[in-house]
Amino acid sequence: MKKMSECLFIWGLGGTLYYMIEIAFRGYSHWSMFILGGIGLLFCAFQGLWTWWQDPLWRQVLRCVVFITAGEFLTGILVNKVMRWNVWDYSSLPLQLMGQISVPFIILFSGLCVLGILLGKFILQRVYLVKKC
Repeated sequence: MKKMSECLFIWGLGGTLYYMIEIAFRGYSHWSMFILGGIGLLFCAFQGLWTWWQDPLWRQVLRCVVFITAGEFLTGILVNKVMRWNVWDYSSLPLQLMGQISVPFIILFSGLCVLGILLGKFILQRVYLVKKC
């Protein structure tokens, strides 16, 4: 039950924070971004736990950026192409793939990943008092 509480809290926090960031910078968001933001923070938190944050930060960030970029691409294909909800379109940006991911946003996400890793570590170690696996 405690593990479920950890996951739900981190997922909800990640979803809320990412949703609020989008509203602050774009003026709007979509509920699918809440889900994706929550999954992103969960991964940032637990990838560090798997190695007890012994990997260098750059390696953790790389892992998280790859995961989040893949998640954004898959979510984009689903919500923008299959469902045709048109949540976002990066077609006008440089170095983009099918309008779903782009290098400028990958760079932006890398900064958010640093914050996510540090926040996840703090929550797991200080709030939930998680010890080594």
